[in-house]
Amino acid sequence: MAISGMSSSTGDVGALDALRDASGSALRARAATDPKAAIKMAAKQFEAIFMQQLMKSMRESSLGTGMLDNSGTQMGTEMLDTQLSNKMSGMPGGLADVIARQLERQMSGIAPRAAVPAVPFASAAGAPVGEVATVKPNQQEFLRMHTEAAAGAEAETGIPATFMVAQAAHESGWGKREIKNADGSSAHNLFGIKAGASWRGKVAQVTTTEVIDGQPRKVLATFRAYASYDESFRDYAQLMKNNPRYAKVITAGNDAQGFAQGLQRAGYATDPAYADKLTRVINTTLRMQRATLQSPQSLA
Repeated sequence: MAISGMSSSTGDVGALDALRDASGSALRARAATDPKAAIKMAAKQFEAIFMQQLMKSMRESSLGTGMLDNSGTQMGTEMLDTQLSNKMSGMPGGLADVIARQLERQMSGIAPRAAVPAVPFASAAGAPVGEVATVKPNQQEFLRMHTEAAAGAEAETGIPATFMVAQAAHESGWGKREIKNADGSSAHNLFGIKAGASWRGKVAQVTTTEVIDGQPRKVLATFRAYASYDESFRDYAQLMKNNPRYAKVITAGNDAQGFAQGLQRAGYATDPAYADKLTRVINTTLRMQRATLQSPQSLA
Protein backbone atom coordinates (compact mmCIF):
# COMPACT_ATOMS: atom_id res chain seq x y z
CA MET A 1 0.00 0.00 0.00
CA ALA A 2 1.49 3.33 -1.05
CA ILE A 3 0.67 6.56 0.73
CA SER A 4 -0.46 9.31 -1.59
CA GLY A 5 2.43 11.46 -2.77
CA MET A 6 5.04 9.15 -1.27
CA SER A 7 6.28 6.30 -3.46
CA SER A 8 9.34 4.14 -2.76
CA SER A 9 12.32 4.53 -5.10
CA THR A 10 14.88 1.78 -5.74
CA GLY A 11 17.33 3.46 -3.35
CA ASP A 12 14.72 3.37 -0.57
CA VAL A 13 14.18 -0.39 -0.67
CA GLY A 14 17.13 -1.10 1.63
CA ALA A 15 15.77 1.05 4.45
CA LEU A 16 12.30 -0.46 4.11
CA ASP A 17 13.86 -3.94 4.24
CA ALA A 18 15.15 -3.12 7.72
CA LEU A 19 11.62 -2.55 8.91
CA ARG A 20 10.38 -5.79 7.34
CA ASP A 21 13.37 -8.14 7.79
CA ALA A 22 14.38 -8.13 11.44
CA SER A 23 16.93 -10.93 10.87
CA GLY A 24 18.90 -8.80 8.38
CA SER A 25 19.21 -11.61 5.80
CA ALA A 26 19.07 -9.20 2.85
CA LEU A 27 21.83 -7.10 4.37
CA ARG A 28 24.07 -10.11 4.97
CA ALA A 29 23.60 -11.24 1.39
CA ARG A 30 24.57 -7.79 0.10
CA ALA A 31 27.62 -7.67 2.36
CA ALA A 32 28.99 -10.84 0.80
CA THR A 33 29.13 -9.26 -2.67
CA ASP A 34 29.53 -5.51 -2.05
CA PRO A 35 30.77 -4.57 1.46
CA LYS A 36 30.79 -0.80 0.88
CA ALA A 37 27.23 -0.80 -0.41
CA ALA A 38 26.24 -2.97 2.54
CA ILE A 39 27.70 -0.42 4.94
CA LYS A 40 25.62 2.36 3.43
CA MET A 41 22.54 0.15 3.50
CA ALA A 42 23.10 -0.80 7.14
CA ALA A 43 23.58 2.83 8.13
CA LYS A 44 20.41 3.90 6.34
CA GLN A 45 18.47 1.01 7.85
CA PHE A 46 19.53 2.00 11.34
CA GLU A 47 18.57 5.61 10.74
CA ALA A 48 15.19 4.58 9.28
CA ILE A 49 14.42 2.44 12.33
CA PHE A 50 15.49 5.22 14.68
CA MET A 51 13.36 7.81 12.86
CA GLN A 52 10.32 5.53 12.99
CA GLN A 53 10.74 4.99 16.74
CA LEU A 54 11.22 8.73 17.23
CA MET A 55 7.98 9.54 15.41
CA LYS A 56 6.18 6.86 17.37
CA SER A 57 7.38 8.40 20.65
CA MET A 58 6.35 11.88 19.48
CA ARG A 59 2.86 10.66 18.60
CA GLU A 60 2.47 8.91 21.94
CA SER A 61 3.56 11.99 23.89
CA SER A 62 1.53 14.55 21.92
CA LEU A 63 -1.55 12.80 20.53
CA GLY A 64 -4.31 11.26 22.58
CA THR A 65 -6.51 8.36 21.47
CA GLY A 66 -9.45 9.61 19.44
CA MET A 67 -12.98 8.21 19.44
CA LEU A 68 -12.60 7.04 15.84
CA ASP A 69 -9.23 5.39 16.33
CA ASN A 70 -9.13 1.64 15.76
CA SER A 71 -6.73 -1.06 14.59
CA GLY A 72 -7.19 0.05 10.99
CA THR A 73 -6.30 3.69 11.61
CA GLN A 74 -3.39 2.60 13.79
CA MET A 75 -2.04 0.41 10.99
CA GLY A 76 -2.38 3.30 8.54
CA THR A 77 -0.50 5.60 10.90
CA GLU A 78 2.28 3.05 11.31
CA MET A 79 2.58 2.63 7.55
CA LEU A 80 2.74 6.39 7.11
CA ASP A 81 5.46 6.61 9.76
CA THR A 82 7.40 3.87 7.95
CA GLN A 83 7.29 5.79 4.67
CA LEU A 84 8.13 9.10 6.35
CA SER A 85 11.09 7.60 8.23
CA ASN A 86 12.35 6.08 5.00
CA LYS A 87 12.13 9.43 3.19
CA MET A 88 13.96 11.26 5.99
CA SER A 89 16.78 8.69 6.17
CA GLY A 90 19.98 8.77 4.18
CA MET A 91 20.18 12.56 3.89
CA PRO A 92 23.71 14.00 3.38
CA GLY A 93 25.32 14.85 6.71
CA GLY A 94 22.74 12.88 8.70
CA LEU A 95 22.99 10.02 11.16
CA ALA A 96 23.46 7.44 8.37
CA ASP A 97 26.60 9.22 7.15
CA VAL A 98 28.10 9.21 10.66
CA ILE A 99 27.41 5.49 11.12
CA ALA A 100 28.75 4.65 7.66
CA ARG A 101 32.03 6.51 8.27
CA GLN A 102 32.50 4.74 11.59
CA LEU A 103 31.85 1.33 10.04
CA GLU A 104 34.23 2.06 7.18
CA ARG A 105 36.97 2.99 9.66
CA GLN A 106 36.40 -0.29 11.47
CA MET A 107 36.57 -2.32 8.26
CA SER A 108 39.74 -0.56 7.10
CA GLY A 109 41.49 -1.40 10.37
CA ILE A 110 41.57 2.14 11.76
CA ALA A 111 41.07 2.06 15.53
CA PRO A 112 38.08 4.09 16.70
CA ARG A 113 38.67 7.10 18.90
CA ALA A 114 38.34 6.63 22.63
CA ALA A 115 35.59 9.21 22.72
CA VAL A 116 32.48 8.36 20.73
CA PRO A 117 31.11 11.31 18.72
CA ALA A 118 27.46 12.11 19.17
CA VAL A 119 25.42 13.77 16.45
CA PRO A 120 22.70 16.42 16.48
CA PHE A 121 19.31 14.86 17.18
CA ALA A 122 15.74 15.65 18.09
CA SER A 123 15.83 15.67 21.88
CA ALA A 124 13.05 15.33 24.41
CA ALA A 125 10.01 17.48 23.82
CA GLY A 126 10.60 21.11 24.72
CA ALA A 127 14.39 20.78 24.95
CA PRO A 128 16.69 22.49 22.46
CA VAL A 129 18.32 20.34 19.79
CA GLY A 130 21.72 19.12 20.94
CA GLU A 131 25.06 20.01 19.46
CA VAL A 132 27.96 17.68 18.71
CA ALA A 133 29.39 16.35 21.98
CA THR A 134 32.12 13.99 23.14
CA VAL A 135 31.39 11.11 25.46
CA LYS A 136 33.93 10.95 28.27
CA PRO A 137 34.79 7.65 29.98
CA ASN A 138 33.78 8.93 33.43
CA GLN A 139 30.41 10.03 32.04
CA GLN A 140 29.82 6.62 30.47
CA GLU A 141 30.66 4.98 33.79
CA PHE A 142 28.31 7.34 35.64
CA LEU A 143 25.43 6.38 33.34
CA ARG A 144 26.21 2.68 33.64
CA MET A 145 26.43 2.87 37.42
CA HIS A 146 23.10 4.64 38.02
CA THR A 147 20.83 3.49 35.18
CA GLU A 148 19.21 0.69 37.20
CA ALA A 149 18.51 2.86 40.26
CA ALA A 150 17.09 5.59 38.01
CA ALA A 151 14.78 3.06 36.37
CA GLY A 152 13.42 2.14 39.79
CA ALA A 153 12.83 5.82 40.60
CA GLU A 154 11.06 6.25 37.25
CA ALA A 155 8.68 3.43 38.18
CA GLU A 156 7.88 5.29 41.39
CA THR A 157 7.45 8.80 39.97
CA GLY A 158 6.94 8.60 36.22
CA ILE A 159 9.88 10.98 35.71
CA PRO A 160 12.08 9.68 32.86
CA ALA A 161 15.12 7.87 34.23
CA THR A 162 17.37 9.85 31.87
CA PHE A 163 16.21 13.12 33.43
CA MET A 164 17.04 11.90 36.93
CA VAL A 165 20.46 10.54 35.96
CA ALA A 166 21.17 13.88 34.28
CA GLN A 167 20.16 15.81 37.40
CA ALA A 168 22.38 13.56 39.52
CA ALA A 169 25.21 14.23 37.06
CA HIS A 170 24.62 17.98 37.24
CA GLU A 171 24.46 18.06 41.03
CA SER A 172 27.54 15.87 41.54
CA GLY A 173 29.66 16.96 38.57
CA TRP A 174 29.35 13.47 37.05
CA GLY A 175 30.42 12.04 40.39
CA LYS A 176 33.50 14.26 40.76
CA ARG A 177 31.97 16.66 43.33
CA GLU A 178 30.18 14.24 45.62
CA ILE A 179 29.14 15.32 49.10
CA LYS A 180 31.55 13.77 51.62
CA ASN A 181 31.14 12.69 55.22
CA ALA A 182 33.50 14.02 57.89
CA ASP A 183 35.77 10.98 57.42
CA GLY A 184 36.05 11.61 53.68
CA SER A 185 33.74 8.78 52.63
CA SER A 186 30.90 9.39 50.20
CA ALA A 187 27.53 10.50 51.58
CA HIS A 188 25.97 8.99 48.42
CA ASN A 189 23.84 12.13 48.10
CA LEU A 190 23.66 12.55 44.32
CA PHE A 191 20.87 15.15 44.28
CA GLY A 192 22.13 17.66 46.85
CA ILE A 193 19.10 17.12 49.09
CA LYS A 194 19.51 19.04 52.35
CA ALA A 195 18.62 17.69 55.76
CA GLY A 196 15.69 19.65 57.13
CA ALA A 197 14.10 19.45 60.57
CA SER A 198 12.09 16.37 59.57
CA TRP A 199 15.13 14.33 58.51
CA ARG A 200 16.03 11.56 60.97
CA GLY A 201 18.89 9.93 59.10
CA LYS A 202 22.62 10.60 58.96
CA VAL A 203 23.91 13.97 57.77
CA ALA A 204 26.99 15.49 56.21
CA GLN A 205 28.05 19.12 56.59
CA VAL A 206 29.90 20.71 53.70
CA THR A 207 30.59 24.16 52.34
CA THR A 208 28.54 24.89 49.24
CA THR A 209 27.69 27.84 47.01
CA GLU A 210 24.26 29.43 47.28
CA VAL A 211 22.91 32.44 45.40
CA ILE A 212 21.68 34.92 48.01
CA ASP A 213 20.27 38.31 46.97
CA GLY A 214 21.59 37.65 43.49
CA GLN A 215 25.16 37.01 44.66
CA PRO A 216 26.93 33.63 44.97
CA ARG A 217 28.09 32.99 48.53
CA LYS A 218 29.84 30.17 50.33
CA VAL A 219 27.75 28.71 53.16
CA LEU A 220 27.99 25.72 55.47
CA ALA A 221 25.01 23.46 54.77
CA THR A 222 23.76 20.18 56.19
CA PHE A 223 22.89 17.47 53.67
CA ARG A 224 21.29 14.07 53.95
CA ALA A 225 23.68 11.10 53.98
CA TYR A 226 22.78 7.67 52.61
CA ALA A 227 24.18 4.17 52.83
CA SER A 228 24.13 3.72 49.05
CA TYR A 229 23.42 5.46 45.74
CA ASP A 230 20.26 3.37 45.37
CA GLU A 231 19.02 4.84 48.64
CA SER A 232 19.72 8.32 47.27
CA PHE A 233 17.55 7.66 44.20
CA ARG A 234 14.75 6.18 46.34
CA ASP A 235 14.74 9.18 48.67
CA TYR A 236 14.71 11.56 45.70
CA ALA A 237 11.75 9.67 44.23
CA GLN A 238 9.88 9.98 47.52
CA LEU A 239 10.61 13.71 47.67
CA MET A 240 9.29 14.28 44.14
CA LYS A 241 6.23 12.10 44.66
CA ASN A 242 5.15 13.22 48.12
CA ASN A 243 6.03 16.93 48.23
CA PRO A 244 3.29 19.10 46.65
CA ARG A 245 5.93 21.66 45.64
CA TYR A 246 7.12 19.29 42.92
CA ALA A 247 3.74 18.39 41.43
CA LYS A 248 4.58 20.15 38.15
CA VAL A 249 7.85 18.26 37.96
CA ILE A 250 5.93 14.99 38.04
CA THR A 251 3.44 16.16 35.39
CA ALA A 252 6.12 17.46 33.00
CA GLY A 253 6.25 14.04 31.33
CA ASN A 254 8.94 13.80 28.63
CA ASP A 255 9.41 17.57 28.46
CA ALA A 256 13.03 18.12 29.50
CA GLN A 257 12.67 21.88 29.74
CA GLY A 258 9.40 21.57 31.67
CA PHE A 259 11.08 19.19 34.12
CA ALA A 260 14.04 21.52 34.70
CA GLN A 261 11.90 24.65 34.95
CA GLY A 262 9.51 22.89 37.33
CA LEU A 263 12.40 22.16 39.68
CA GLN A 264 13.62 25.74 39.56
CA ARG A 265 10.17 27.24 40.14
CA ALA A 266 9.65 24.90 43.08
CA GLY A 267 12.82 26.26 44.66
CA TYR A 268 14.95 23.15 44.29
CA ALA A 269 18.06 25.30 43.79
CA THR A 270 18.96 28.96 44.30
CA ASP A 271 20.92 29.27 41.04
CA PRO A 272 18.76 31.43 38.71
CA ALA A 273 20.25 29.58 35.71
CA TYR A 274 19.56 26.13 37.17
CA ALA A 275 16.88 25.17 34.63
CA ASP A 276 19.01 26.10 31.62
CA LYS A 277 22.06 24.28 32.97
CA LEU A 278 20.07 21.16 33.83
CA THR A 279 18.37 21.11 30.41
CA ARG A 280 21.80 21.13 28.75
CA VAL A 281 22.97 18.21 30.90
CA ILE A 282 19.80 16.28 30.06
CA ASN A 283 20.51 16.77 26.36
CA THR A 284 24.12 15.69 26.88
CA THR A 285 22.89 12.53 28.61
CA LEU A 286 20.46 11.79 25.79
CA ARG A 287 23.23 12.29 23.22
CA MET A 288 25.45 9.89 25.14
CA GLN A 289 22.74 7.25 25.07
CA ARG A 290 22.38 7.83 21.34
CA ALA A 291 26.14 7.50 20.87
CA THR A 292 26.11 4.17 22.72
CA LEU A 293 23.29 2.89 20.51
CA GLN A 294 25.04 3.93 17.30
CA SER A 295 28.43 2.40 18.17
CA PRO A 296 29.61 -0.31 15.75
CA GLN A 297 29.62 -2.89 18.55
CA SER A 298 25.88 -2.45 19.07
CA LEU A 299 25.28 -2.95 15.34
CA ALA A 300 27.27 -6.18 15.15
